[in-house]
Amino acid sequence: MTTRSAFAIMIAAGVLAAAASPASAGPSQSRQAPATTQAPAPVPVPGTGDPSPLSAAQIQRWFEAFTVLQAQDALRLSEGQYGRFVTRFKALQDIRRTHQQQRTKMLAELRKMTNPDASADDAQIAERLKALQAHDDVAARALRGAYDGVDETLDLRQQARFRIFEDRMEQQKLELLMRARQNARAAGRRGRGSS
Repeated sequence: MTTRSAFAIMIAAGVLAAAASPASAGPSQSRQAPATTQAPAPVPVPGTGDPSPLSAAQIQRWFEAFTVLQAQDALRLSEGQYGRFVTRFKALQDIRRTHQQQRTKMLAELRKMTNPDASADDAQIAERLKALQAHDDVAARALRGAYDGVDETLDLRQQARFRIFEDRMEQQKLELLMRARQNARAAGRRGRGSS
């Protein structure tokens, strides 16, 4: 087994451990549980012994690493392609994550400004909307450049498989993030119940 394969298995185990937590059980399972069932134990961060549950940000980072490792098989990359692809794919992930974090902050500001109790006037809101649009435009150009960089390392069929692969991995990530939030809520309820 190669080091890369072993690392992929370790990351997959960590991501799947978070997903397999009882807190992420579907509605059919939760209906069967008795009303007195305690909240599930938190999923530890694999390899650390830390009993705190994985956060959404940790899941995101683990999943990004897992995605990079899965890409070689999914895209049928040669050994020669893999190094160049990984460098550019990680740059794409970084740009996407940074943009999303900044956009989330900007939307939170807009949410505060548009609350019924807020004292922001229309000019301030218009200014923040303009800043959000400018940020989105810059991010779109940066993402397009990053995608072009990835595409330069792939042949035509691999480029098509990459789009399909990204879509599939995004769906899996969203499911894991939803489960991480459920774990965090369960841990919060457990903490309040023990105080």
